[in-house]
Amino acid sequence: MSENKTEQAATPKPFNFTLLKTDGMARRGEITTPHGVVRTPAFMPVGTQATVKSMYPQQVRDLGADVVLGNTYHLMLRPTAERIAKLGGLHKFMGWNHTILTDSGGFQVMSLAQLRKMSEKGVTFRSHHDGSVHEMSPERSVEIQGLLGSDIQMQLDECISLPAERAEVERAMQLSLRWAERSRNQFEEMGGPGKGQGLYGIVQGGDVPELRIESAQRLGELPMEGYSVGGLAVGEPQAVMLKMLEITTPAMPVDKPRYLMGVGTPEDILESVARGIDQFDCVMPTRAGRHGLAYTRYGKVNLRNARHQEDPRPLDESSNCEASRDHSRAYLHHLVRVSEGLAAMLITWNNLAYYQTLMQEIRDAIDAGNFEEFRQKTKADWARGDIEPYVWS
Repeated sequence: MSENKTEQAATPKPFNFTLLKTDGMARRGEITTPHGVVRTPAFMPVGTQATVKSMYPQQVRDLGADVVLGNTYHLMLRPTAERIAKLGGLHKFMGWNHTILTDSGGFQVMSLAQLRKMSEKGVTFRSHHDGSVHEMSPERSVEIQGLLGSDIQMQLDECISLPAERAEVERAMQLSLRWAERSRNQFEEMGGPGKGQGLYGIVQGGDVPELRIESAQRLGELPMEGYSVGGLAVGEPQAVMLKMLEITTPAMPVDKPRYLMGVGTPEDILESVARGIDQFDCVMPTRAGRHGLAYTRYGKVNLRNARHQEDPRPLDESSNCEASRDHSRAYLHHLVRVSEGLAAMLITWNNLAYYQTLMQEIRDAIDAGNFEEFRQKTKADWARGDIEPYVWS
């Protein structure tokens, strides 16, 4: 009997999404994975190389993050998925015992790799590190993500830059649909559902409404655990991105999580939640932190600016984050100007704290049924701008 109990306890929880509340098109839910519950809407800090840059894993968790993102392309090249698997999987390797989502590697293949060659089979490319030749097919992408052991995995797709000719957009969309089916077959062959893992399909179609709708509807016929919107925030105006969301999300399954890939600014997130999106990721808060740009409830603060050099006030005295509350703008400005590593650490900490605070406030507003009021107040605070320069009396 004890052996049966042990077996039952070791069985991973199945992947599950529960839609708890809606307020207009905004949705509040929970994703269950073998490594915990992800509260949605959720922002996923990007841990490209098995680390969220300038942050300790526990810091990221303490800020309220339920999930981080790892990058298949980078990890397959260094240290390799096989090596990570030998060392116990990505969770153990990076010291993050919570949910991990891995992307398919497709975007990086298209944007970073050298001498890439596309075919129906997949992509052959040369590493941007050393020029070595690699192949990435839908099957290989899922295999790599399986070796990493991520909880949420992505199909391989072709992401093209906008603007593009309609024929090119449709070609890439149709190819991505065929790759979605192959990705699903590989995911099931590797036993992903039995491990409690999830595979997301990716809606493509550029800025062509009918192609977006077709892609969403046909993907919805595949038994995916979630569905993503790809190919946006790739150079098109924000208005185009939001219009595509308004067209696309109503065609996506209601009972599955919706993930807008690579987005974005706080305003992008707020407006996308209003259009039915549940998950987000973006390098912006960590990248900005390394370049002296802080995100706050009153907009962005450029700490390189000389206006801060004698300002004793913190970025946000009401914040629960020590980096935001306990260090003066003058000190942060000094660290940035002398290129101290602590500058990136503190400002990234502040930025991720603000993003996670924003997500919690969004979830609370949806729960309370006043999301639209919260949306307008938040936008008004951003429009107000940062506090006035400090004047010594």
